[in-house]
Amino acid sequence: MRRLLIAGAVLVLLALGSVGGVFMAIGAYNAPGPLPALQAIVVPRGAPSELAKALQRDGVISSTWAFRLAAFVTAREGPLRSGEFLFPRHGSLFATMIILRRGREIQHRLTIPEGLTAAQIAELVDRAPAMSGDTPLPAEGGVLPETYDYVFGTSRAALLDRARQAMDKTVALVWAGRDPDLPLSRPEELVTLASIVERETARPEERAHIAAVFLNRLRHGMKLQSDPTTAYAVSGGRTTYDRGLTRADLELANPYNTYFAPGLPPGPIDSPGLAALQAVARPIDSDDLYFVADGSGGHAFAKTLDEHNRNVAKWRALNAKPAPASAQP
Repeated sequence: MRRLLIAGAVLVLLALGSVGGVFMAIGAYNAPGPLPALQAIVVPRGAPSELAKALQRDGVISSTWAFRLAAFVTAREGPLRSGEFLFPRHGSLFATMIILRRGREIQHRLTIPEGLTAAQIAELVDRAPAMSGDTPLPAEGGVLPETYDYVFGTSRAALLDRARQAMDKTVALVWAGRDPDLPLSRPEELVTLASIVERETARPEERAHIAAVFLNRLRHGMKLQSDPTTAYAVSGGRTTYDRGLTRADLELANPYNTYFAPGLPPGPIDSPGLAALQAVARPIDSDDLYFVADGSGGHAFAKTLDEHNRNVAKWRALNAKPAPASAQP
């Protein structure tokens, strides 16, 4: 392209009767640019004249006429693209043309963590930089927690649609590989239970065990009695609920409150990740029907109510507050 520009500039400027202009054009094309440091620049859509003004304003080029001449002479090399590009320190006009035609746009990343509600995911996407448009509220449990790459100007709706398609594909694959004797009739039920498992434990090694407990309770017609579902019901499904649950909370007449309503709630309470989905699809072989926090960040599991009550007593003892110093003997 460099030879093409030089030859084109010579022909254009000689036709205009400007021998001195030939040397000026060649020098401008190869001369270091004014940009003082490596910098990300957003190049707008428009004609070469508009790009020239924008690039000069951002300090990438020093001469709009040299840019326009270069764009004209090298037009057969391809169109000049808009987007967000990384321009080098003191990059020449030649380097600028290469970037605008062949450079890779800057990739931004957004990570959607596991266990966020739809409202929390929408808020996360709404705050993401370099994106455009309004943020639609996704369906609860409808997007896959993952890291998504995007370029400047990507619409928030488009990114959420990608996340929705990723969840649909993942759920279909996990459902196809599930244990055949699960007491679940639809993929949507798998997502709902996985969303509960996601909120119940932060330990990867416990997910399949907790899933087994809930599946066993479903088989026995027992209420799930999952605190995260009650928290979701009390909060109206808008966010997570961090305060301790009260007896009134547990008695709330709400289909998402699994202390009140039997079976699975009407839908997910968050967006579960792949590991939680797989834990429900292939739980461990266990007869356990209960679990409670063990005070170390994990859970103590039990097959019988008596054993469970002993585990609860241990947990309460660990969490008992010591008496004030003034009341101690």
